[in-house]
Amino acid sequence: MSRELLIAEIDKLYEIHELSLEAESNVERFLDLLDIGEIRAAERDHTSPTGWRVNEWVKKGILLAFRIGKLVKVEDACSSQFFDKHTFPIKDISAENQIRVVPGGTAIRRGAYLSPGVVIMPPSYVNVGAYVGEGTMLDSHTLVGSCAQIGRKAHISAGTQIGGVLEPVGAMPIIIEDEVMVGGNCGIYEGTIVKRRAVIGAGCVITGSTPVYDLVRETVHRKEKGKPLMIPEGAVVVPGSRTLAGDFAAKNKLSVYTPVIVKYRDEKTDAATVLEQAIR
Repeated sequence: MSRELLIAEIDKLYEIHELSLEAESNVERFLDLLDIGEIRAAERDHTSPTGWRVNEWVKKGILLAFRIGKLVKVEDACSSQFFDKHTFPIKDISAENQIRVVPGGTAIRRGAYLSPGVVIMPPSYVNVGAYVGEGTMLDSHTLVGSCAQIGRKAHISAGTQIGGVLEPVGAMPIIIEDEVMVGGNCGIYEGTIVKRRAVIGAGCVITGSTPVYDLVRETVHRKEKGKPLMIPEGAVVVPGSRTLAGDFAAKNKLSVYTPVIVKYRDEKTDAATVLEQAIR
């Protein structure tokens, strides 16, 4: 079945309440293509202001797979008992995939794609629809949520959550572009796009509704109508705060958290964020 026919079939099935065995067969083919990275929840689009395009039909296919899924016992190498939809077993990975998954509680769901050279430290979880580019490191206690897109040679540090955006189907997923460094204990949510070579400092929490104050360019980056929050290319973001307006806030010296861009990437930043190739 061609890509065009598969798109038409997924769109048609998405509107049908009662699904047939033939529908399940088409969804299985869809999941196989998602699993090997042939199709993605979002793709680069140089005609778009964001540089990306959401593939709504891919999200519809994932939701269809949940609808047709039956609860079954999931076998685990550690002999624990798990129960999940039969359409989303643990992803089958072999040494030929050239992905380094260190033992210790990591799970990768079917329908997630990991490129050769990816390194995953335990315990971590990669959900359906996620895409992780070549040479990227996912450190311990990281979550890569549904449909999140992570580029090449990125580093997602320990304790970080890259949120999932499965619904609504037209919503932009979280996108982390090539060579981005995300520090420990960060959270990136609500369709935020982190552009190439940006650095997100440890402890930053960035959501689609978070204003990001740019000290270098003296501007504020916000989510706008039809356009998600975008962290500029090469930006170095750290946790900060801003004073709240009003007499009560002034009297009580109140402020709220906000991310702040303090500089843009330079040689000194590169030296501080370089990844040790020996561990790969």
